[in-house]
Amino acid sequence: MQPAFPYRIREQQLWLSPDRCIYWEEEQSLIVSDLHFGKTGHFRKAGIAVPQSVYKEDLLRLLCQVQYFRPRQLLVVGDLFHSRENKELSLFLKWREDFPDLGIHLIQGNHDILHESWYAKAGIGLSRETLSVGPFSFVHDINDIGGDAGGIDGHAASGKGAYYFSGHIHPGIRIRGMGKQSLQFPCYYFGSDYAVLPAFGRFTGTVSIAPAPEDNVFAILPGILQIQ
Repeated sequence: MQPAFPYRIREQQLWLSPDRCIYWEEEQSLIVSDLHFGKTGHFRKAGIAVPQSVYKEDLLRLLCQVQYFRPRQLLVVGDLFHSRENKELSLFLKWREDFPDLGIHLIQGNHDILHESWYAKAGIGLSRETLSVGPFSFVHDINDIGGDAGGIDGHAASGKGAYYFSGHIHPGIRIRGMGKQSLQFPCYYFGSDYAVLPAFGRFTGTVSIAPAPEDNVFAILPGILQIQ
């Protein structure tokens, strides 16, 4: 496993993992967004041939991150699941049984539409809109916060006060070579008052962002982080 990259903000120590999650040292919390568990099963049910191995690999990656950082809780910034319950979520429940002492708190995203009783059965705490912990607040879509327009591609800035962590847009950054060739990679985005996490799930795609010169962006190349 490649080492995480240290990043400090608001006097808090973060560790940015090449596997698309952030370890928050002071709170012993693993921050992750847009896992979309069950998405491959949803596509297969619709007749689209997507191998279940994609989902199993995401569960294994999450397992490795939990074993490496040993957090006391997961803070999921929305879209832990993709849609209605299917057989793949039964695999998640078995995965959950291996970590009975791990707290999981979900800030509900637009795809988190399971019944509240299912989340309770899985030992997942819910926040419908935002969650505040110390100097940080967590919301699935930064546009739900309001404030003056700004940041990446005109997404709303969160305004003064707490620093927000969000997901939803699956940010990606395009890296260009010496010629006309270019590649787009998932990335972490850190603006002046909010951050956007990359989608943890690999079956998600990315949306190209246009950061301002003063923003910090970390492209996730295979196995490494590259500062932009």
